[in-house]
Amino acid sequence: MTRLFNFSAGPAMLPTAVIKRAQQEMLDWNGSGMSVMEMSHRGKEYMSIASKAEQDLRDVMTIPDNYKVLFLQGGASLQFAMVPFNLLAGKQSADYINTGVWSKKAIAEAKRYCDVNIAADTSSNGFTTVPTQVELKLNPDAAYVHYTPNETIGGVEFDYIPETGDVPLVADMSSTILSRPIDVSKFGVIYAGAQKNIGPAGLAIVIIREDLLGNAPESTPAMLNYEIAASNGSMYNTPATYSWYMAGLVFEWIKEQGGLQAMGEINQRKAEKLYAVIDNSAFYANPVPKHNRSWMNVPFTLPDADLDADFLAGAAEKGLITLKGHRSVGGMRASIYNAMPEEGVDALVAYMEEFEKNQSL
Repeated sequence: MTRLFNFSAGPAMLPTAVIKRAQQEMLDWNGSGMSVMEMSHRGKEYMSIASKAEQDLRDVMTIPDNYKVLFLQGGASLQFAMVPFNLLAGKQSADYINTGVWSKKAIAEAKRYCDVNIAADTSSNGFTTVPTQVELKLNPDAAYVHYTPNETIGGVEFDYIPETGDVPLVADMSSTILSRPIDVSKFGVIYAGAQKNIGPAGLAIVIIREDLLGNAPESTPAMLNYEIAASNGSMYNTPATYSWYMAGLVFEWIKEQGGLQAMGEINQRKAEKLYAVIDNSAFYANPVPKHNRSWMNVPFTLPDADLDADFLAGAAEKGLITLKGHRSVGGMRASIYNAMPEEGVDALVAYMEEFEKNQSL
């Protein structure tokens, strides 16, 4: 069996060790005689899986005791609605920082439920930077401040955590969660779709400070109410059991790698290698200033878009796949989440250097 280096932005590569573990447990989990996919979510076997996954995530991220961890469905996109449903708490407006495609989607959804104050907008430069703290025009009476720390499509990343005073900070961390240590206590809500750094698609993780629970209006659908999810252990209905199980295996794997400190060091090194080959070349280009470059999603362009097809075909021959950039920006994009081994980045760097050299012959 040949495993390719999959640079997809999501669903993304999973650690090989995790997939092998799941394969070994597929027919019979821990002597239960059942696959995890067949288990009752309320049975003792599955409850032990769910409990351990939550505890491992708490350990890995050092999540304070006054935060609830929810394992929900609907991906991060459902959170675009769940956040205003649960956090407006009678207020009329919320602050949003617009730094790219996913910020825009969150803003469009929030406008259905409240007045949205755009605290900063970097569309004028093609979403190639993030605003500085002093550029944020925050409303002290806002219900919350929402931002996207890492824009998957543009490869743009905040190099700081916005200061919002007493207003809760909400972060869509879908493409940056678990990539390095963070101080969870600086956030009111962190949410993330699973299919990048957590596990298979079908799951969303929500980490919410307890004082923010219980503020949804009576008209809020039960399935969209954080308090109902929290009081039912994320099992108000049948959860995405297998995705939850797989996420738990990933959390275990991260612990085995040395935790988020070790993951951060590896991820920084991978990103530096890839950006170095771009910056040391007159052939490849990346439009993002160094201090705003994503560790997880590295977009780059070739000098002539007519070369893109040849580049992608040659990459595929070497086992480097899913490098085509998002349709909205073109070019290439290498997503190098936790599961992408350093050897995969090394192989991509070597191929990029070879491709450039061949163009000059």
